[in-house]
Amino acid sequence: MKKIIMTVVALLGATSLYAQTDVVATFQQGLANAKANNFTEAIAQFEEVIEAGYDIDEPDANQQKAIAGSKKFMVTCYNKMGVAAVNAKSYDQAIEHFTNAANYAELYEDVAAMNKNKSLIGQVYQVQGADAFNSEDYATAIAVFSKGYEADPRNTDMALNLAESYFRSDMYQDGMRICTAITGLNADKYAEAIAEAQSKMDMYTNNEVAKLQMANDYDGIIAMAEQLDDVAMAQKITMQAYYGKKNYAKMVELSEAAIAAQTTDEGRSDVYYLLGVAYNEMEQFDNAIAAMKNVTAGANVANAQAVIAALTPAE
Repeated sequence: MKKIIMTVVALLGATSLYAQTDVVATFQQGLANAKANNFTEAIAQFEEVIEAGYDIDEPDANQQKAIAGSKKFMVTCYNKMGVAAVNAKSYDQAIEHFTNAANYAELYEDVAAMNKNKSLIGQVYQVQGADAFNSEDYATAIAVFSKGYEADPRNTDMALNLAESYFRSDMYQDGMRICTAITGLNADKYAEAIAEAQSKMDMYTNNEVAKLQMANDYDGIIAMAEQLDDVAMAQKITMQAYYGKKNYAKMVELSEAAIAAQTTDEGRSDVYYLLGVAYNEMEQFDNAIAAMKNVTAGANVANAQAVIAALTPAE
């Protein structure tokens, strides 16, 4: 029994010695294959180095460089395979390779490489979804763009196309969710995309409100507003709905919170205009004038001034 145990120990020792002596050489072979674009072979060798590294208790400086380099270049190899697949228009393969690159980069705590490859995944899905979107096949476009958006939500071109696909598929809340996320991005870096997202939100919300107004479904408008992530828009829509219900007291009750929720002068002016209209209907003319004086931006400025002029007693 003692002799067998010694043999096993000896074998384990040999494995450890192999890992220590060959890890640098294997890394060099991997580098050579990577430079020759033999990426599959290179990846296998880099994986071998990384696995062997777990068996080395105290790797020396050269071994540490080999292990760290293997982690870095394995990500690079998958990335280059993805680029080659894109050039060959093999988009499914490209996504697979970029996904491997992103996953290994995350595993090895290389945030920059992870984000780079996730961005590339998004770009490939963007290309794949473009034909369906341009052909007005919005169901397919949604299926493809959604995967790209999950990989890279900061690809605003694709995100806007995804939102538009939702809107045109009568999936209003989903479109609003994507647009609201866009408006929450860095305003300096994504100003143009934010403006376009806000424009879509305004247009499609007005469309939804108009449909419900035509059906006299003001409770439906309030229910729709409750589902919105954009608090400012939700508050304004709710006030409009209560105007349709002729519940002017409720409009006054909601006005303070609605004004506070607005983030632009136009938004605040719109709410003040609605408040002024409510006070006018309640024949509280001084309050109506005071509210209308706060309408300083947007489409209701001229109307507000006309109301003020009409309600102001002649001297």
